[in-house]
Amino acid sequence: MARVELTDVQKRFPDGTVGVADFSLVIDDRELLVLVGPSGCGKSTVLRMVAGLETATSGTIRIGDRVVNDIPPQQRNVAMVFQDYALYPHMTVRKNLEFPLRMRRLGRDDMARQVDRVAGLLEIGQLLDRLPKQLSGGQRQRVAMGRALVREPAASLLDEPLSNLDPRLRVQVRAEIKELQAKTGTTMIYVTHDQVEAMTLGHRVAVMDKGRLQQVDTPRALYAEPANVMVAGFVGNPPMNLFPAVRAKGGLGLGGGVVSLDAEIGDGWTAGVRPEGIALGTETSPVHATVEHIEELGHESLAHLRLPGIETPVIARLTGMPDIAAGREVPLAIDPAQVRLFDAEGRLVR
Repeated sequence: MARVELTDVQKRFPDGTVGVADFSLVIDDRELLVLVGPSGCGKSTVLRMVAGLETATSGTIRIGDRVVNDIPPQQRNVAMVFQDYALYPHMTVRKNLEFPLRMRRLGRDDMARQVDRVAGLLEIGQLLDRLPKQLSGGQRQRVAMGRALVREPAASLLDEPLSNLDPRLRVQVRAEIKELQAKTGTTMIYVTHDQVEAMTLGHRVAVMDKGRLQQVDTPRALYAEPANVMVAGFVGNPPMNLFPAVRAKGGLGLGGGVVSLDAEIGDGWTAGVRPEGIALGTETSPVHATVEHIEELGHESLAHLRLPGIETPVIARLTGMPDIAAGREVPLAIDPAQVRLFDAEGRLVR
């Protein structure tokens, strides 16, 4: 296992497009770090530069104590897991697991010991004599993980590994990956566009947009204190409600009323509040909204609300299934402690 460090890394493609810019990040030994962001933000390019499949235009990449910029992929001692599994269809599971060890010319006994160890760890021992076409999607993904781990790499790099799985199986395999990383202590960099996946898996999460690192922190800190409007609008399901911050006497003007805030609001600022920061109030509540529609999920409901003066609907996460219907006007109670303010540049102020 090893620490991975990227310092001022940039990737410029031949046509002049900058895929990654000024990227600096440290992934600690035995850490599971998730790179997340919208499609085309550069997260897979970062992973491929660490693996050596892409060459950094500038900057430094270290794995352990070595600068690896000029070291070929096969000598970096990293393993990659792709979304399409990349298993050899004509080889049994055992042969697929043995393949990276054969490339290292490991002895037969050592090879068998390594394969049996990983097969036991992943609970795929009963599958060793099967071909990939005889496996389910989840089983193929475990084999792909096993092939990455069997060589005991310095770091494991996972590029959207669950994209081809159905939603239920994705949840199961996600939990297995997290448990496996905890058991093995593997340094792991995991790329996904699914922010729910990122929040549930990572020790830390690094959010990217347009080739740049926006914020890196624990899932809890990312959710509670997003560094900017981009992170606020990306992290969370549903994401943070964002709307123009209107100055009013005593606080934030919203929906014809005022949310009490001990803060001075600047020109061009944005206000944000998580859906759970909005609840049904009483008739004396200063803020009222019209219900557009309700998503009843059983344990909770997502109410899509229209507030006067705000173009986009605001979503409230309500406990259970309250008796409210589309078209009805409802009073709202907004928790001032959950209101976040972002300046004209989109950076978190409060």
